[in-house]
Amino acid sequence: MMKKIKYIYLTTFIFILYFPIFILVMNSFNDSKISVKWEGFTFKWYLKLFDNVAIIESMKNSIIIAFLSAFCTCIIATIASFSFYRYKYIGRKIIYFFIQIMIMFPDIILGVSLLFLFVLLNFELGFTTLLISHITLALPFAIITIFAGFKGLDKNTIEVGRDLGASDFNILKRIIIPLILPNILAAFLISLTLSLDDVLVSYFVSGPQFEILPLTIFSYARIGVKPEVNSICTLMLVISILFILLSQTLLKDRYD
Repeated sequence: MMKKIKYIYLTTFIFILYFPIFILVMNSFNDSKISVKWEGFTFKWYLKLFDNVAIIESMKNSIIIAFLSAFCTCIIATIASFSFYRYKYIGRKIIYFFIQIMIMFPDIILGVSLLFLFVLLNFELGFTTLLISHITLALPFAIITIFAGFKGLDKNTIEVGRDLGASDFNILKRIIIPLILPNILAAFLISLTLSLDDVLVSYFVSGPQFEILPLTIFSYARIGVKPEVNSICTLMLVISILFILLSQTLLKDRYD
């Protein structure tokens, strides 16, 4: 009896979680404009995406922000993780604890806090504030992912490099980074996904001159979901799933 209840609970949970996504994906291929009833299979809404200047422009902006923020995040996270691994100093564990806590922070708190900071520093909202915010959003995830690679290293690795006369920079560049490269790539993909999917933080720190794709979709959804929105959401869903699967594959291969 308990086994049946577990299966019913699991099935209900998966249905509630994924059924709305399934409807969105199906409607992206629906020939109907209003997405109420099925009127035939079509790819025309995907083709019409290329005629929507606002979506294409915001998509370009999103890609630029995502790759730049992911690249910067991985550099900062690698250096931070190396310092956690290599050096012993007062407050190291406390700092790492607060980095872990940041993962559980609601995005709205992070968005409002960053907005207050940018207003205080008199920053103009736009490209720069979005880039800084996306780096801040992804940094805790990247540090935890990369630091996991450091913890899997042989502790004698650094000592051998030191005995051979290598500086900490050369040890990091020539020995450690090649060993933890799967973790760095996984962190890059996670950061990329977080940037491409973020709405709440971006909503507070973006300016009128630089709009990214999630905010464009959000603005369209507020006045009624167009068929093109279903299509672009489906594409973003597929890309996000591919990035997440690839990052998990890299981490799995690293620890197998």
